[in-house]
Amino acid sequence: MNSLPYISADIGGSHITTAAIDPQSKAIIRDTIATVKVDNQAPSEQIIATWCEALSMSISKVTHFAGIGFAMPGPFDYVNGISKIRGVQKYEALYDLDVKAAIGQRLNLNSLQSVRFINDATAFAIGESWGGLASTYNKIMAITLGTGFGSAFINNGMPVLTGPSVPELGCVYHIPYNNSIADDYFSTRWFVNTWQKRSTNHVNGVKEIADLAIQGNLEAQQLFQEFGNNLGTFLSHWLKKFEADCLIIGGNISNANKLFQDALKNALVDHQTDVHVGFSQMQEEAALLGAARLTDPSYYNKIEPLLSFM
Repeated sequence: MNSLPYISADIGGSHITTAAIDPQSKAIIRDTIATVKVDNQAPSEQIIATWCEALSMSISKVTHFAGIGFAMPGPFDYVNGISKIRGVQKYEALYDLDVKAAIGQRLNLNSLQSVRFINDATAFAIGESWGGLASTYNKIMAITLGTGFGSAFINNGMPVLTGPSVPELGCVYHIPYNNSIADDYFSTRWFVNTWQKRSTNHVNGVKEIADLAIQGNLEAQQLFQEFGNNLGTFLSHWLKKFEADCLIIGGNISNANKLFQDALKNALVDHQTDVHVGFSQMQEEAALLGAARLTDPSYYNKIEPLLSFM
């Protein structure tokens, strides 16, 4: 393993977060973290310039670095570093752009400093399995609960994308559940839409409902318990099929885990699912850790054949 720090970037819808990672301790070097707002509808040159501004902030704190790993939302050609994002009202100016070459040129990287990319949900799972709560477990299912429902399956540090024990690409968001698909039940819009049907109080997000629940609002408390029960019921099938020994949960909704974790765990028990449940302490930083691991040549050689499937 290279002893030089790794540089990592997590691409969000309206910001970029970057940091340097110490590969020996598997930890973020705290004073290298930088977050910069991004206009996701700007021209490609401006987006790349903003990303490189943040990267430069992190790079300036270390003398040398081995390369850069990106946790990048799809669709994206992760092997070649070419964006395929379009039709989603963000980063469309990057469509068909060789992001890898653009970053390398703007930062004047040398031939030994790699620029590599991986799906952001998978990066989160890899980060948790490498240096997070799941580091002592072998078979991990990681999910993110937020505006969407992300998922990934990890076996001994490697993503599992195909085979009889996982859904296609490790994605569960599109799988039918109740009257729709999982993404409609395990995301922010389920909370907001369900609350609007049951209450006259208008809310904009999950945090407002969580605050009401903490203040003793029974309707809000019941909503979180219903969410936890539904989540445990849905996940139990895939946890057993994968024979997972650990479930890691991240994303903004997981910050309210005290309101639904008992219902979730009870549902798992009811469905005879024996698995350790952990709520991410790193959150976004887990994706930084996972993306950074691509800079390790031995790890990248193993994961590269999988990237074309993401």
